[in-house]
Amino acid sequence: MALTVLICDDSLLARNQLKKSLPADFDASIVTASNGLEALAILRSTEIGLVFLDLTMPELDGVGVLEAIKAEAMDCLVIVVSADIQPEMQKRVLDLGALAFVRKPASAEKLAEVMHKYGLI
Repeated sequence: MALTVLICDDSLLARNQLKKSLPADFDASIVTASNGLEALAILRSTEIGLVFLDLTMPELDGVGVLEAIKAEAMDCLVIVVSADIQPEMQKRVLDLGALAFVRKPASAEKLAEVMHKYGLI
C-alpha cells in the first residue's frame, strides 16, 4: 500500500521540484499544501505518513505546523526542507520532532539518503 505524502511549501516551483526529486521507486501518493493552515487541515482529515515541510510560509509557518503536530500527537514523520539553515532553527525543528533537516533545493541524492536512513525507501 502506498504511503501518503504531504509536500507543504508556499512555492509551486519548490513543490514540483521536490516531487521530481523523490526516488523513482518510492511508492507514494502525493498531496500538496501551499501554507501551514492547509497542511494542518490535510493532516487532520487524511492519514499522512510523511510530510516534507518548508519553514517560511504565509498563514502559518513550518514551526507552527510542527508545534501543532506535536501538540495533537499526529502520527506522521516530518522532514523539513528549507533554505533557513541557521543552526538554531535546525535544532528547534529537530527538538519539535522533525526527523531531518534538508537544505533547499533538495537534491534527489540527499532526499534518497535521508529517506533510506529512516526506512522510507
